[in-house]
Amino acid sequence: MRHYGSFLLMKIVSACLAGVNCRYDCKHQERNEIVEMVKSGQALPVCPEQLGGLSTPREPAEIQGDKVISKSGKDVTSEYLLGAEQALKLAKISGATEALLKSKSPMCGHGKIYDGTYSGKLIDGDGIFANLLKKNGIKVKSID
Repeated sequence: MRHYGSFLLMKIVSACLAGVNCRYDCKHQERNEIVEMVKSGQALPVCPEQLGGLSTPREPAEIQGDKVISKSGKDVTSEYLLGAEQALKLAKISGATEALLKSKSPMCGHGKIYDGTYSGKLIDGDGIFANLLKKNGIKVKSID
């Protein structure tokens, strides 16, 4: 862990990368290095979708314009916005300076996200949570 005076630099991580079965398909994308960071107290796992009230499993969703729409056409924008805000609160409380987030996700993706057509095509952009973190001065990195 890195300390600056009495201040600990914490990271926020996508909970699915820490092995939590919280993805839309009720699976995880566990990465050993992320699990070790959480175990050692260097990282706090969050799942903004769950914090926004979405169930696991849930329908996949993608960003379409300024909305987040599930594969069947349900608007889940409000849940995404709420979850991102709640996860940001946790980031701020923990003193996080950096986030390691799951790539391509409409919530956590950074730099590239799915294009909203459910075709697997990627476009330049950020997910809802990644964008909110960046606006609040927290550095975001994507993990595949």
